Amino acid sequence: MINLGQLKEIKDLRKVWPHEALDFTPWLAEEDNLMLLSDAVGLEITVDETESSVGDFNVDIYATETGTDRKIIIENQLEDTNHDHLGKLITYASGKAADIVIWIVKRAREEHRAAIEWLNNHTDENIAFFLLEIKLYQIGDSDIAVKFEVIEKPNDWTKEIKRQTSSSPTLQARYDYWVAFNEYAFNHAAFAKAFNRRKASTDHWMTLSVGSSACHISLLQVRKDNNITVEWYITDDKELYQKFYSHKADIESDMGMTLDWRELPDKKASRILVIHEADFDNKDKWPEQFDWAMDVAMKMKKAFKKYL
Repeated sequence: MINLGQLKEIKDLRKVWPHEALDFTPWLAEEDNLMLLSDAVGLEITVDETESSVGDFNVDIYATETGTDRKIIIENQLEDTNHDHLGKLITYASGKAADIVIWIVKRAREEHRAAIEWLNNHTDENIAFFLLEIKLYQIGDSDIAVKFEVIEKPNDWTKEIKRQTSSSPTLQARYDYWVAFNEYAFNHAAFAKAFNRRKASTDHWMTLSVGSSACHISLLQVRKDNNITVEWYITDDKELYQKFYSHKADIESDMGMTLDWRELPDKKASRILVIHEADFDNKDKWPEQFDWAMDVAMKMKKAFKKYL
């Protein structure tokens, strides 16, 4: 007979994090813990600053959506929602020109849940508000497990996607390709373990986080050239590029392939990439393209992270 433990919820969050700023915020800013939040909201998040100044106040975490310029503020509250923190959210969002606002709380009161829902329904389609509750669970004397439970979120920007795709066959084709990629790639355990799921978009690129704000992996549909590209993209750090380049032989040996190294001295960014032929119009060919991109991305992350 199998003995099953009883799952219990730990109600007092301060048993784990006594202080929001000193304990919870630094914990959340760590890569593995931030991935839990990223999974919950469906965004790739890279921390820029903790306790970031907004006038006389500080926002708990100021971050960026990986691969885009969209700015994120994260406000933590190890207690029930209140009007004070709701007001701070609006102040911080304005002061930081944020596109995405994430409010993490112990318990969401109904009036504040309704307020976040109202904000999502009455603000620009590029602005997103998330309200999440933190849950702690334990079985017997096991390690404590954390879960972020989404209480309110935008409608996945579906209205904007529909608006864009309805007027452009090219945008529709890009979107359909990324939807199919997500469905295929994240049903493979190794890939799902290596990367967080990204929301499908009408962009020709999809970014994958590697746990650093300095760089990320991009997958690109280059339809005019009939190819798919996987690249290690360094946002603005030529010294980091040179560090990678000094290990070029080892990196290429680890990956088992030759890479195209592009420092781009006249630009801020640098790119290190691999290109593969792709027939985007033939959906029967998509699984082969997805397998190739997944394999290169996983090898790339493993090879480059040694030198981060």
